[in-house]
Amino acid sequence: MPSGIDVIFLGTGGSLPTKERGLPAVALRREGELFLFDCGEGTQRQMMHAGLGFNRQMSIMISHLHGDHILGLPGLLQTMSSLIRDKPLDLFGPEGISSYLSSLRRTLGFAANFPVHVTELKPGQEVARNGYNIKTTKATHDITCLAYAVVETDRPGRFHPEKAKRLGVPEGPLWKQLQMGKEVDVEGKQVTPHQVIEDPRPGLKIVYAIDTRPSDEVKALAKGADLLMHDGGFAEDRRDKAKEYFHSTAREAARVAKAARVRKLALVHISAVTRDDSILLKEARSVFKATLVPKDLLVLSLKRSR
Repeated sequence: MPSGIDVIFLGTGGSLPTKERGLPAVALRREGELFLFDCGEGTQRQMMHAGLGFNRQMSIMISHLHGDHILGLPGLLQTMSSLIRDKPLDLFGPEGISSYLSSLRRTLGFAANFPVHVTELKPGQEVARNGYNIKTTKATHDITCLAYAVVETDRPGRFHPEKAKRLGVPEGPLWKQLQMGKEVDVEGKQVTPHQVIEDPRPGLKIVYAIDTRPSDEVKALAKGADLLMHDGGFAEDRRDKAKEYFHSTAREAARVAKAARVRKLALVHISAVTRDDSILLKEARSVFKATLVPKDLLVLSLKRSR
């Protein structure tokens, strides 16, 4: 079983593509399943470069309905259809994502040849899945914008057969009962699960908060995350522009990461005006050292605790 989640930064720019950075799109690869946060233009080409494939179980989570985050959807869906995708695709987004998809069908005369299940989410709604939950909150932007978290459920703690044997529990059905969290009786003596099983092991938590000012809502969603991907493409000398456009500076994103006690911060939505990543990195690391400014197609592997 894979020991973690791969984060593939397909597009790390914002608003305008540059020679170095494509428009927003980040993929998560988890146990054969693919998640895609946003879908800027050219996302399907980046997916080809990354070798992600187009016919696996997949969920797309759109943050908001600005063009740089959704104009890659038509091309991606057409590419998948051309490659004869046959698996359903789940598409999540704020109110209006259904109308957007309908408009593509009307104007392009195109419908995917595989099922596309569309779910409109309000900030705060959650989607429960087997092994993880998708959580949302409100990002602070000039239109409705969702921040997302993929939160794995805790895994059972490790069972210690040698401890069970020392307590006189014979191998077989009684071990299974202990692993299911039930007490067992051995010659009139009660043996409890906590005597032979370690505490549950936490899964991974990954948060995506783009096109947002620093906010308490995002901070709460990100609490304790293994990775926070936060809007942070402006240097401090352009803080006024960041505020005007409802974005964040690198240092502001770092303050969110520090307050939320995350393990790692990745700055995304890098402004086309920002030509020197080292400035963003220096300003963010002055507040939160575990910061990176990913390039397109960087793969970051997150490991679960053992």
